[in-house]
Order: sequence, then structure tokens, then C-alpha cells
Amino acid sequence: MNGLPIDDARTSAYLARIGAARPARPDSHSLRELHRRHLLTVPFENLSVHAGEDIVLDADALTHKIVERRRGGFCYELNGAFAALLAALGFPVTLLAARVFGDGGPGPLFDHLALRVETPRPWLVDVGFGRHSTYPLRLDSRDEQADPGGLFRVEETPQGDLDVLRDGVAQYRVEQRPRTLADFALGCWWHRTSPESHFTRSLVCSLLTEEGRVTLSGRTLTSTGGAGRHEEELAGDDAVLSAYREHFGIVLDRVPAPGAGRA
Repeated sequence: MNGLPIDDARTSAYLARIGAARPARPDSHSLRELHRRHLLTVPFENLSVHAGEDIVLDADALTHKIVERRRGGFCYELNGAFAALLAALGFPVTLLAARVFGDGGPGPLFDHLALRVETPRPWLVDVGFGRHSTYPLRLDSRDEQADPGGLFRVEETPQGDLDVLRDGVAQYRVEQRPRTLADFALGCWWHRTSPESHFTRSLVCSLLTEEGRVTLSGRTLTSTGGAGRHEEELAGDDAVLSAYREHFGIVLDRVPAPGAGRA
């Protein structure tokens, strides 16, 4: 994909990071497996926001963070890196800008980064929205799409954008115009620095599991699965650092403090 070059060595290391074999061809079956493996191994997290780490939107920096540093990220990072991997594997990938729905309707453009991937059937690919679909969603279907993450539907708006709904609730509105990573730089900077951004006001690390999901929000560790929901308040920094390491594979030398890294 234009603007997202990674070499074969980085591609192989990325596949090893998510525990996926190199696909024989860029088809829908391979896309589904890569999507699921990514969600099971690379956490949705905003630790960089609170650690004062810069977030650079280019393929090398994004994939280095996931592969060599064994970290995760938020939408711009996760979907930006995944786009680079998919492009390197021969999938046609288009970056799409989206508005996330809130109480007052859809928010500003570039609030979220999602992907269109063709096999040649068009798919909505999103490994950077936290709790969302486990598998890619059909972009060319207006029917309900059952997924382990919920019941999804893609609806076209009168303006030609696409609303993505989960269990009947609008999640975000995605436009169909192709974008580049550079287009998302301002939105990424705002979410990383603004006191109005929910990313600067909260500290979260979340990962899909085979049974459900595990999330560390501040010092609250929550797991869901077949046994129901379990919530635990972690006492002390050692317990928090251990939780990051055990549940998310993230090794830190100190506990991030919410708001500490805000510019």
C-alpha cells in the first residue's frame, strides 16, 4: 500500500508476533484468521499517552512498537500497523476516516481510523476499536452479520457514508474516501494531548481472549468469559505491573499515571 512499506523481515516478525502463518494467498479466509489473531495478541491500550511517549504515524514506527517492543496502541496505531502488514502480504488496503458516535451523534472526522480490505470482496477491517467484531465485516452487505462480538450491520447514509452498528447501536460513521496516515496526524495529536480526549482522562489496556476479554482500567482488572464477569482492585504497583506482564505481555518499569504524560 502506498505510504506503508515494511520489508519481508519485519513482515515475518509481525506474523510471528501474532502467532499467524504467512498466508498462501490474500483471500477472505486468511484475512479472517489474521484479524482474529491480531485481536488475541495485540492489546488495545493508551499507555503511551500517559507515559509521555510520542506516537509517530508511519509504518516503521508503528510496526516496531508492536513487533519489537511488544506493545499495543489505539486505533491509529493498531489499524495503521495492521494495514502495513496486510499490504505487505498482498491485500489491497484503503485507510478510511470515521466519526465515533457519542450521546450527541457522530463526532469529528478522523476521530477513528478503520480499513477497507478487498479479497476482492470489500471488508471493513478494524483491530483498533476495543470491543468490536472478532472478524472483518462485509462492507457490501446491508444484512445483519453475526459475529462473536455481537450482531453487526452496515447502513449507508444519504450522504454515502457508512454507519456501523453493533446490537442495534451505532458505533461509528465511516466515509468511503481513501486517506493516508498523514491525514490522521492532527486527530492522533488531539487524542494524545487534549484534556477533552477520553484517552487522556483514562488509562486502559484491553485484549480479546478465547473465553471473552481481559481489561486493566487504571488499577481495576476485569475479565469476562464462560464463568461470567470477575473484577478485582489491584493493590500496589507490583500487582499492576504483574498484571500488565501476565495478561498483556507488556513489561513496564513503572506504573503509568493517568495524565502524567499529557503535553
